[in-house]
Amino acid sequence: MKVELDSKTAAKQPFYSTVRELTTTYQAFCAYDEAHIRETGLTPPQFDVICTLGNTPGMFMNQLAEKTLVTKGTLTGIVDRLEQKGFVRREVPPENRRCFLIVLTAEGEQLFEQIFPNHTLYLKERFDRLTPTELQEIQSALSRLKSIFI
Repeated sequence: MKVELDSKTAAKQPFYSTVRELTTTYQAFCAYDEAHIRETGLTPPQFDVICTLGNTPGMFMNQLAEKTLVTKGTLTGIVDRLEQKGFVRREVPPENRRCFLIVLTAEGEQLFEQIFPNHTLYLKERFDRLTPTELQEIQSALSRLKSIFI
């Protein structure tokens, strides 16, 4: 049996307050996070790529796309701009000449070593306001919420 709602009943669904809270929380986090990232001279997606490549021997584009918050279509342009800035380079592995390994340059490693710990401290200042139990509860609730959509 299919359940139908009219617009007034639909607007009163209790999950909308959760959606609203989730959205405004994400927007508040992004505003706080991105303001600090922009001080590094990078865009948030460039910062994400640099930090994802840090402490690794490099990644193939498909791995990098999976580990970052950047879509595959956008990633090529981001890598191009980071390459122009001298922070990354493309390497062709001898065992597979059909793909590129994206690697931080020495300058990129130096940038990562400077910005990643600094940004971690910036975020830690806010997240330290939560107890370990609260952090775990939030993580569990978000994980459960994600699971109903995938």
